[in-house]
Amino acid sequence: MQNKKSILLSVLAASLAGFLFGFDTIVISGADRPIQQLWEMSDLFHGTFIMSMALWGTVVGALLGGIPCDRFGRRNTLFVIGILYLLSALGSAMATGPYIFSLSRFIGGLGVGASSVAAPIYISEITPANKRGRLVASYQFNIVFGILVAYLSNFLIGLYFEDAAWRWMLGVEAIPAAIYSLLVLGIPESPRWLALRKNAEQEARMILKQLNPQANIDKLFADITSSVKKASKEVFLSKKFSFPIILAFLIAFFNQFSGINFVLYYAPRIFEQAGLAAGEVLGASVPIGIVNLCFTLLGMYLIDRVGRKKLMYVGSIGYILSLSGVAWAFFAEAEGGIVVFFVSAFIAAHAIGQGTVIWTFISEIFPNSVRDYGMSLGSGTHWICAALITLITPTVLGTFSGATIFAFFAGMMFLQLLFVWKLMPETKNKTLEELENELLPEDVDFAEIE
Repeated sequence: MQNKKSILLSVLAASLAGFLFGFDTIVISGADRPIQQLWEMSDLFHGTFIMSMALWGTVVGALLGGIPCDRFGRRNTLFVIGILYLLSALGSAMATGPYIFSLSRFIGGLGVGASSVAAPIYISEITPANKRGRLVASYQFNIVFGILVAYLSNFLIGLYFEDAAWRWMLGVEAIPAAIYSLLVLGIPESPRWLALRKNAEQEARMILKQLNPQANIDKLFADITSSVKKASKEVFLSKKFSFPIILAFLIAFFNQFSGINFVLYYAPRIFEQAGLAAGEVLGASVPIGIVNLCFTLLGMYLIDRVGRKKLMYVGSIGYILSLSGVAWAFFAEAEGGIVVFFVSAFIAAHAIGQGTVIWTFISEIFPNSVRDYGMSLGSGTHWICAALITLITPTVLGTFSGATIFAFFAGMMFLQLLFVWKLMPETKNKTLEELENELLPEDVDFAEIE
């Protein structure tokens, strides 16, 4: 029982980085309009320096996050991430102008990007194969829980504060950031990192035994050791890793070209364009957070039972139907409630498919020796696309109709469905070392990988 508690507490502490990820990225939606009006910014300036600056920080954090994970360890990296969130929350709340605000949001973005690398890697490396899917997906659960709390927090703060409401919306994040930073100090280091970078066999074995009490530790450690011996011979950007690189790039690319950040960041503006009254807009965003949470829980329940690929099939088909519904609602000028319904259906499709699968899948498909850099590539692709979409959204919303925008996203999700069908392998119930041997044979034959 103590061993089970140990792994659950470690996963819980690490996955709280996801709560801060979700809260930090969405809390800005409640401050969107007030900040633009306060500092009298154009749509382009506002999109670049206010709404998307955190995402550019996220891009940097994601692309470089593999370096501290590799050199200093997963646990130390997770602690620094908490400090970045704390500094961002305090700086954003007390900002006196757009540039200080922008810098503070950029710092928070560094934390988001690095957490999307470090937390999935850490959780995947300390969990047994038959539970890895739902435990890594607990990171995603915390992301959507953070999103829901951010929507609720913005709504409640908006009711009780007036001119300074946006400062409280952003500043309240300092509380969970401080709690997370303290908790993560008490978790063990990844045994695979200890074996790979520190050659600390005894400590790695002890942690493996603690976290996997029913496993054959000698066999498990022998598999890890075999993987470690290959490390010095491997270069990440090489032909050997081309297949997992393609997989990581495409799943991350399609994640953002579903329109998910477009909807989450700009839900109030989308609902305004659909005809909802200004006073109903923040309240209409709350159902999105609730649906996201419920269907993420369903995805977590299913991911180790039905597998990653089947969830991606369900999500892709759900995307196509719901996005087409939103496009139709805008085209037919349907009432705002219908748009809220289809957007909520879109969120459900995302939560049970891409939302549940992406971080688990990317953390599984790369071998121990390059997992840090593979996760950075996948996460970096995700956030570059997210930053580009968020930057241009104010301009796009002013140029194109909702029908055109959502029809485009529906078309992209048809391409995702083809990707899942033709390329995506199933990874459930296999150790990371088994997946390494399966996905990286000496002579990779893509046609043989199912």
